Amino acid sequence: MREPYPDKFEKIQAQTLFQNLGGREREIVRTIAFDNRFTLRELANFVESSIDLNMWDEKSLSASWIQWRKESNLRGREFKKWAFDRQEKLLKILVEAKTKYGTGDNTGPPYQAKKAKICTDVRKGSILGMCPVQSEKTLCCNLRTIDAVKNCGFGCSYCSIQTMYTSDNILFDENFGEKLDAIELDPEKGYHIGTGQSSDALMWGNKNGILDDMFRFARKWPNAVLEFKTKSRNIDHFLRSDVPANVICSWSLNPDAVVQNEEHLTASLSQRLSAARRVSDKGIRLAFHLHPMVYYEGWGGGYSSLIERVTENFDHDEVTFVSFGALTFPKPIIRKIRTSGIKTKIHQMPMSPNPEGKMTYPDHIKEALFGHAYRAFSTWHGKVFFYLCMEESKFWETTFGERYPDNETFEQALLENARAKLAHT
Repeated sequence: MREPYPDKFEKIQAQTLFQNLGGREREIVRTIAFDNRFTLRELANFVESSIDLNMWDEKSLSASWIQWRKESNLRGREFKKWAFDRQEKLLKILVEAKTKYGTGDNTGPPYQAKKAKICTDVRKGSILGMCPVQSEKTLCCNLRTIDAVKNCGFGCSYCSIQTMYTSDNILFDENFGEKLDAIELDPEKGYHIGTGQSSDALMWGNKNGILDDMFRFARKWPNAVLEFKTKSRNIDHFLRSDVPANVICSWSLNPDAVVQNEEHLTASLSQRLSAARRVSDKGIRLAFHLHPMVYYEGWGGGYSSLIERVTENFDHDEVTFVSFGALTFPKPIIRKIRTSGIKTKIHQMPMSPNPEGKMTYPDHIKEALFGHAYRAFSTWHGKVFFYLCMEESKFWETTFGERYPDNETFEQALLENARAKLAHT
């Protein structure tokens, strides 16, 4: 005996993002599902597409289906197949068009800050590791990372940190300083060590003494280049401290349109550049990361303007390196975005799988983004070290005209260039 559809629906909806729809929308989708006898796959498809259209401020999918039903003479399975085909074409048009951003406001609605709880406890495991996205399938600089804090208080819509932790708690390790002191490096080897992969490096300042601990670590190991990566303007402790010469402060940069609409609660572009200027004036070397680069309507002008501001306000001698990298999503991130309840267009993009199975832009878009940015930095060519972060080596050829044969050669080149700049601090 065939299972009654209402009973079947209750089972399959629990396996989808149905409960993430608004209350009124859930009832409309339920009616459409009943009328068309959606399967699990069809319901999941419909619900995810509905959420996407809502996040992108487009006409609701339910309204379109209701309209299509009125306009079509088809019924039953024929209508359902025709409607899903039309839905697919609608979504394809939207993702292949350049994303259009209006005037955003990264301090309030539509984004609301989560109530994060700051926790201090004793955590097991090493605080020193390899970059969490290191892969043999991309050309990688062999970055090591120090997890000073776990989880981030900013709300960048694309951030992979949001899938690494099951709660909104910000985690500080009570024994961080002791663990840092216990790290033994090879004094004959060079290291590029970053902090800012599991939480913004400067957002928390010197809370619990974490910056002082890392300054002490940098002095102990002068063969290491210690990089603090941030989207904040919280530089006060750097300005009032004796900062070791092997420390770099780096800022992730994006055009105003991306910052305002997708990098919620972070410092504005102007605030980041102002903070970088003050840090450099103290004699601390800088780095800039255009990562993730976003393909949106007006992207060329946006990145040209950003890069012009950087090259006009900083001398190439102040900057150790500049990196480029494209927007890339591990698949769990897309589900996390759809359950976030925020307005975002960050995943309104043509997607292709990279060799790791992550979703990113098709090759021609990446080539356009990287090539445009590198050309805009033409006055710094040969004076600043440029590289691609987490990208296939083929994009080095199209961007720079050459590539390193392996990760170790790339790592050595980056370290040599960084040391040369740091030596003149």
